[in-house]
Amino acid sequence: MIWSKKTMEILLLSLSLLVIVSCSVSYGFTGGKIDYTKIKTISIAEFPITSDYVYAPLGTTFNQELKDLFVRQTRLQLVNTNADLELEGEITGYTQTNEAVAADGYSSSTRLTITINVRYINNTNHDEDLEQQFSAYRTYDSRELLTNVQDGLIQEMIKEINDQIFNATVANW
Repeated sequence: MIWSKKTMEILLLSLSLLVIVSCSVSYGFTGGKIDYTKIKTISIAEFPITSDYVYAPLGTTFNQELKDLFVRQTRLQLVNTNADLELEGEITGYTQTNEAVAADGYSSSTRLTITINVRYINNTNHDEDLEQQFSAYRTYDSRELLTNVQDGLIQEMIKEINDQIFNATVANW
């Protein structure tokens, strides 16, 4: 059987469309547990720093990044009071510890750790409420001054902690 060029083009186009349509997969990793018919608002309180050691920009950066994450990744409206979901807590730890000792007996690397205590309240289903601590750490060369590296390390750790909080509260993991 000999097919015309036009018939071959139509057959090839139809086959291509069939493959494209049948192979499309949609992934949605954000807001997986949220029933938007019941849950429309979230309030995120300012998390104060209660740790012994305080780095003032940490509080502002953490609070703003957490709010931005929920606004970007969900369809929830951020409100101050009477929200369907509530997040509150405090920054309980900002610590440095020596992690390794060099041959000369001095520290060769230092670990910076941030710990956040979070209380999550789902006012539409209190079975999902939780209180949990989240933390992240980064190690840096002890020859570096903390003041030279902490802003970059903090940004990385805040992103990691906020992802942990998001996943534990509203993502379907």
